[in-house]
Amino acid sequence: MKNKLAWAIGTWFGCGFAPIAPGTVGSIGAIIPAVLLSHYAGWPGWWFAALAVLATPVSIWAAGVVAIDSGRKDPGLVVVDEVLGQWITLAGASVLDWRTFLIGFLLFRGFDIWKPPPVRQLEKLPGGAGIVADDLMAGVYGALVLAAVGRLLP
Repeated sequence: MKNKLAWAIGTWFGCGFAPIAPGTVGSIGAIIPAVLLSHYAGWPGWWFAALAVLATPVSIWAAGVVAIDSGRKDPGLVVVDEVLGQWITLAGASVLDWRTFLIGFLLFRGFDIWKPPPVRQLEKLPGGAGIVADDLMAGVYGALVLAAVGRLLP
């Protein structure tokens, strides 16, 4: 039972099984509930950072279980890390609208792929921590840039 739960969380309920660009699909899988929660429940951006922080320990556990089960150090099908990083990026938005969701998505994906220091170095942490930590830092970079961009948007 625990492994099924770990796989559900680690693959973000199947997003990680996408045949092309599972990380991008995982980021989209983070944006969809964010749009719904911001629009219908009135969540401000910083609540997504709080949610990401609360979900981090469970995500590290799930990512570690999936890595062990799959026999790979950082399996591409683990996308819960993209979800957390995407949510942290959204925390930088002063207003959540279609522009900030799009810009936040592009920023996070860019930093996650580019991996500027210390993002790449955080990948070297052991187990699930290394899988998740680099995306958390990419999310911080995305949030900082999104906050700066938000000052420029009307």
